[in-house]
Amino acid sequence: MTLTGNWSYPTAIRFGAGRIGELAEACAQAGMKKPLLVTDKGLANLPITVATLDLLEAAGLGRGLFAEVDPNPNELNLTAGVEAYKAGGHDGVIAFGGGSGLDLGKMVAFMAGQTRPIWDFEDIGDWWARADAHAIAPIVAVPTTAGTGSEVGRASVITNSVTHEKKIIFHPKVLPSVVICDPELTVGMPQFITAGTGLDAFAHCVEAYSSPHYHPMSQGIALEGMKLVVENLPRAYADGRDIEARAEMMSAAMMGATAFQKGLGAIHAMSHPVGAMFNTHHGTTNAVCMPAVLELNASVIAERFDRAAGYLGIEGGFDGFCAFVQGFNDSMGIPRKLSELGVTTDAIPELVKGALIDPSCGGNPVELTEANLTALFEATI
Repeated sequence: MTLTGNWSYPTAIRFGAGRIGELAEACAQAGMKKPLLVTDKGLANLPITVATLDLLEAAGLGRGLFAEVDPNPNELNLTAGVEAYKAGGHDGVIAFGGGSGLDLGKMVAFMAGQTRPIWDFEDIGDWWARADAHAIAPIVAVPTTAGTGSEVGRASVITNSVTHEKKIIFHPKVLPSVVICDPELTVGMPQFITAGTGLDAFAHCVEAYSSPHYHPMSQGIALEGMKLVVENLPRAYADGRDIEARAEMMSAAMMGATAFQKGLGAIHAMSHPVGAMFNTHHGTTNAVCMPAVLELNASVIAERFDRAAGYLGIEGGFDGFCAFVQGFNDSMGIPRKLSELGVTTDAIPELVKGALIDPSCGGNPVELTEANLTALFEATI
């Protein structure tokens, strides 16, 4: 079966194997003539990035590249990226890579024309309205992993290098104008990245499905996204060249990011401060936290997961789903404890403090407190 399509929900998406070849068209659609490709350090010299720059150069769009992006990008990376954007006379950004490249690229486009500091636009109240919307540069997003779904998101997660807090920066115009989802770009992902990013997509769907907020569209997308992960992540993990499984996982990643407009919860409230303090892989951290969070939320979510489990082909309702999640993690080498990722128990008070102020708290079905978050970290470290 050939998986391909042209979609406009939630933005214009060119989906299918080989569609990176349409990058120049996508840039023209977004109004760019001299884009800056922003990606992370690990991708900068890989064949997929070099080939993409070759495509741009052949189309007369130059080969502008900024790759000083850390795994958990911070405001120092952002300042350097904005300087590179201005120095090169660029008129738009191609955000290229996994979550770090996508998030930083979106923020370079956002901040290139702003006069206020980045933290003035944190996702608190209507702080996004402080931005000059007309000064936001166009964005084309090209994911090379299947996890965060940042290519269809209106926000980026940026770490404050001084306080080691992850901050969510939001603006409606940060949503990329055009997305190219080419599963061939994900074929080279190593197994541990395939697992971590795939389980990130799964966490997005699980938390959106668990959230108490009303959003039937997101609820349906979250459920189908879980199904795609359950059916296809083991295939992509076992055989990285299974292009159909890779394509389904790219869909699941976008679905997770679309669904969590309904809300996230304790998994992300925990993983954001952990990642900021210990520089852990975000999706892997989410996966480690998920079993304990499911247990915390059981009294509220068990009934809806009883129904979901049947659709997902998992026996035993909610309890069966929880057992499946732990087995799913184990099958892909995910650690059972955050300590295996370098997280230490002496950091728990600071981690709890960070989790309590994380915007994801508001979407958890059980109210998060200092006491239950402390218990969650103790159970997972």
